[in-house]
Amino acid sequence: MVEISSQHQLSPSSWNRFEECPRKYWLSRQRLPRKASMPASLGNVIHNSMEEICNLDFTGHDDSEVGWLSKIMKKTIDKQWLIEKEIFLNTPRRPSWKSQSIGKAREGLVGALNLLLNKTKFAGKKFSEITIKDWNEIKLIVISNEESLISNDGRLIGRLDLLIDDLDEDGNSKGWIVADLKTGKPPNSILSEKVTRQLLFYRDLLKESKPNHPSVSAEGWYSSNQKIYSADGNFVLDDAILAWNEMKLTIYPPNSTPSEESCGFCEFKAWCPDWWLSRHKGHLSDKNTFRDEVVRIIKFDEISGAARFERQAPVDINGELTSSDVSFGALIKGRALTQIKELISSDYEGPVFLGSVRSQGKIIHLGDWSEVLPWSPLLESKRKV
Repeated sequence: MVEISSQHQLSPSSWNRFEECPRKYWLSRQRLPRKASMPASLGNVIHNSMEEICNLDFTGHDDSEVGWLSKIMKKTIDKQWLIEKEIFLNTPRRPSWKSQSIGKAREGLVGALNLLLNKTKFAGKKFSEITIKDWNEIKLIVISNEESLISNDGRLIGRLDLLIDDLDEDGNSKGWIVADLKTGKPPNSILSEKVTRQLLFYRDLLKESKPNHPSVSAEGWYSSNQKIYSADGNFVLDDAILAWNEMKLTIYPPNSTPSEESCGFCEFKAWCPDWWLSRHKGHLSDKNTFRDEVVRIIKFDEISGAARFERQAPVDINGELTSSDVSFGALIKGRALTQIKELISSDYEGPVFLGSVRSQGKIIHLGDWSEVLPWSPLLESKRKV
């Protein structure tokens, strides 16, 4: 396959995306319109708040002062919430901002700070009882936070949430902990293969960048249930370099690997013909309550938001479509209604990708959670360098 450029860097997220589906990774590098989500924004708020609090400087403050931490937590979350909201609202593809989710952000920060306290002698102590002196002692175990890592050859990169000094019962260091803060759903028992590989990647990249390191372990810190999960395994950077070699950007897209897992929440379906062909062949389910569609608009009433669509059948692997005998009614509101009006007013007359429609009997519903985009299979790279 013809390469465009080998100037790329592998991160844990890009590696996971490539392993999940090479075409998904290829599409992620095509500078397509970015998509925002509330779970991702929620995670950003918690991470950024944690970073800010860990970097607080209390020089000149009374060491015995209490009651300050809860106030700082609220102030920091509120500040980061507004920053993230502005970024979210300026992202081309997005649902509606859920203001009520700020409660989850506050809970997430509580969980993250409790996990940090659990690594010190202050485990279980109420935030209202933490003094300035206590906090300065807690901060001593934080060797770094949000540290950027890069391999010696520049091909591998990562961003470390926390590097923690691992203390024994007497308060003496017995090594380092690479801690990655997770704000999503915790595992049932053990870490997933993806998360384990991510943590081992950070562990090994840290060791390479700091040759005089002590013993290093890796942990996933889940704020929602305030539990810590260890990641154990062999050296992974050799595998990362092998993946890096396969991830060089090419003119034409690599093969895809359609599956419920890789296609389920893929944000690039409007540009990928393979998932639609796979679903047409019955390899992917079309019975989910929330599903995606590729349609032709038969009727649309912009006042009521009522519409009728005809499902388009794939002709080949290039995304060419033809009519089918499947049609269904739709009720459209919110951002989806705005999007379909804008699409029609632009004089676009081609097939349409409908993202995350809710099926209810013979009617589908589109709202703030949905997307309406032109069907635009990308068969050649938009990037030349």
